Amino acid sequence: MKSPAFVLYSLFLPVFLGIARLFSPLHPKLKTFFRVRKEVFEELKQKIGSLPSTSFTLWVHAASVGEFEQARPIIAVLKARHPEITLFVSFLSDSGYNARKNFPDAAAVFYLPTDTRSNARKLISLLKPDMLLLMRYDFWPNHIMEAKKRGATLILASAVLQEKAQYFKPVLKGFYRFIFHLFDHLYTVSEKDTIAFRKIFNCQQAETAGDPRFDQVFLRSRNCAKVDHLKPLFENRTVMVAGSVWDRDEMLLLPAWLELEKRPSLILVPHEVNAENMARLYRELQNRSLAYVAVSSLSETYDPEQEILVIDQTGYLVELYSLASIAYVGGGFGVNVHNTLEPAVYNIPVLFGPNCHNSPEAEWLVAAGGATIIHDVRELSAALKALTTDSAQREKSGTAAGKFVQERTGATALIAQRIERYYDLLTNT
Repeated sequence: MKSPAFVLYSLFLPVFLGIARLFSPLHPKLKTFFRVRKEVFEELKQKIGSLPSTSFTLWVHAASVGEFEQARPIIAVLKARHPEITLFVSFLSDSGYNARKNFPDAAAVFYLPTDTRSNARKLISLLKPDMLLLMRYDFWPNHIMEAKKRGATLILASAVLQEKAQYFKPVLKGFYRFIFHLFDHLYTVSEKDTIAFRKIFNCQQAETAGDPRFDQVFLRSRNCAKVDHLKPLFENRTVMVAGSVWDRDEMLLLPAWLELEKRPSLILVPHEVNAENMARLYRELQNRSLAYVAVSSLSETYDPEQEILVIDQTGYLVELYSLASIAYVGGGFGVNVHNTLEPAVYNIPVLFGPNCHNSPEAEWLVAAGGATIIHDVRELSAALKALTTDSAQREKSGTAAGKFVQERTGATALIAQRIERYYDLLTNT
């Protein structure tokens, strides 16, 4: 039975979209949202029309690139074993689509159309999915219901139920209970989430699998070819990699680093490498009389003991952590800390700011002894001093970080196995 909230959603969404479209010329993000979806169906028709016939179609939906990274190891396993599977990938966000629009394993990567009933019917008629794998969240009920109605198996992976989330609000609880019950299987990241799905939403199909991102970061840690040319520069040195840092991170990081009596070599990786932000960062370093070299201008004269290495190009960060003795992860003084698993997999201690409540793995990493939350310059200075002068403490924390990641791998195998069961049932009948 549909919840009252769903009925209201279906009635008012077209009205809301009409108003949003009307005002979109005045709002750049809204304008882009509608513009990029204008030709979605036509583009999909062309791509699908040229595809060979298939025995199994998998549709993966992710809100953005972070959620898609959770799906990547699952996709890799399935395509390695069953290359004939046809894969479609949809995104809600511009950043997700633009980052993965050329994903080689996908027959098509596209923006999810707005969640109207007519759009849902059009999309499912085109894709004809045998399965929808939805990562973590981003529930658009008309698309989900239409896929279910057309016979697709629905799987939710990396599911979490964080405290104070909108799912628990009285008005929305019934709405999400209805949505969650559409899924044939719910794979959660922790036992706590599984219990919550079963007790609060009566989802007995919930099962603890873990987070496939642990598998993804572990697999990616095996390939560090991009930083091979940098390894000799930092060999036998204590190195701190500050990854995905914003200006608010720099305000703490640079003073704390300057206070150290025994400074580690510093590799600074800004979250944004556009010309405007890089110019701002260079001014900040110059104002503090700090010598630096951009990786794009690196030469034989670079001295890691005297100069900060600034990464002004994309694609380096994940592999740079392999050179580090200590990692600082940015974003914790903004909306939310960035990926803390990427450095942890290399057995190094991790530091970050207090805004990490939307990243359960960051909080778990702290509880495991592999990370430290810092609130100000004083705390960061103290943490860096301890980690740079006490190698035993650094090793202990780093070992705890690496163990934390290693012990949580395996979600990919469990979820991929379930998908393969459906694949075998469908193709052998």
